[in-house]
Amino acid sequence: MVRDTNKHFKFDWITIILFFLLVGFGWLNIMSASHTGTDLNYFDFSQPFGKQLVFIFLTFGLVILLLAIDAKFYERFSSVIYIVSMLSLVGLFLFGKTVNGATSWYAIGGMTLQPSEFAKTATALAVAKYVSDLNTNINSFKDQIRTFVIILIPALLVLLQNDTGSTIVYGAFFFVLYREGLPKYYLSIGVSIILLSVLSLKFGAIKTSIIALLFLIGFHFLSKKRLRIFQSIFILLVSIAISFGVKFFYQSILKPHQQDRISLWLRLEKDPQKLEQMKRTFAYNLNESEKAISSGGFTGKGFMEGTRTTGKFVPEQHTDYIFSTVGEEWGFLGSAFVVIVFVLLLLRILHLAELQKSQFSRVYGYGVASIIFIHFFINIGMVMGLIPTIGIPLPMFSYGGSGLWAFTILIFIFVKLDSNRINEW
Repeated sequence: MVRDTNKHFKFDWITIILFFLLVGFGWLNIMSASHTGTDLNYFDFSQPFGKQLVFIFLTFGLVILLLAIDAKFYERFSSVIYIVSMLSLVGLFLFGKTVNGATSWYAIGGMTLQPSEFAKTATALAVAKYVSDLNTNINSFKDQIRTFVIILIPALLVLLQNDTGSTIVYGAFFFVLYREGLPKYYLSIGVSIILLSVLSLKFGAIKTSIIALLFLIGFHFLSKKRLRIFQSIFILLVSIAISFGVKFFYQSILKPHQQDRISLWLRLEKDPQKLEQMKRTFAYNLNESEKAISSGGFTGKGFMEGTRTTGKFVPEQHTDYIFSTVGEEWGFLGSAFVVIVFVLLLLRILHLAELQKSQFSRVYGYGVASIIFIHFFINIGMVMGLIPTIGIPLPMFSYGGSGLWAFTILIFIFVKLDSNRINEW
């Protein structure tokens, strides 16, 4: 009897420890970034760090619930979970609360709930369910379209809510499908579009078209696998269309603040006065974040000793810009520690995903790792000015109950699925 009881508690404790290590260290930085006054009360629930502490305590109950549910439940009811999640996104257009221009929250009493955070888990489950179905062949164009539709529905609903950051996260599922056998030409197409878009904005559509022509000529003569003439002409025409189309999209479709962010990232603006004005307005957060990180040096200024953090130079530093607190107070060493823990968590999840006997569990595991990676990569890159500013939280680190619980659900469903593999071994 004892042996059977212990069997149900065989979870991957490495993943669990890494998760709570990030949550705990994140809370310390939230406290440092959000506390006001000289006297610090750890249980001041009017402050963000006090509220986050409540969210963390409730997270333990959520973890127990997720691990108590039978592993087969998540696969069996993945479609139902997905439909309910999509309905919650649709409901925002009727009952949603608008915050910072995005209608992404439900107001429930004195708190808010962001369903787009939970929709990522629902989509990961739905993709895993469909791809692992015996009748699904990811090399079939029909099944590819159906899989893309599953991903595009929540992405479009979130985009219509004016939440561009969360929309970009759904691109993470490309890595999942690529692992499961999605044809390689999708990767070539995706990289080419991104490269053409950046080049056309940086150098102009005409120069980019010439670069595309020279590349095709070089590829034709240097590659062993030569393209036919009509194939080369078609690729060139598409490249030209993308180059001019991106310029039109940038100038006519994107909002002024989005244009400014891309302009600052690609160093398109040359006027010193305009650049200085940018740093005082929409780029103020980024500018102060970079200063905070650079001021931390190698070892940092110490916990609660960051002058720019305690001085509130970075607005809303406890949310999307929480990593700047790490950089200032813990320095390069602390920042490297956070990055290493995230990388270890990602590698652990990928390792466990490859060990799964069930394709559903493997696909879902890759979905978990991909979603966390996109959040991690974009947030830290944004805070350091390496990529355009995009409103996206750092997993397990940034303040917010919805984000914390959404990532808890995302990760611990996989922990439960993996425990099913261990218990059956």
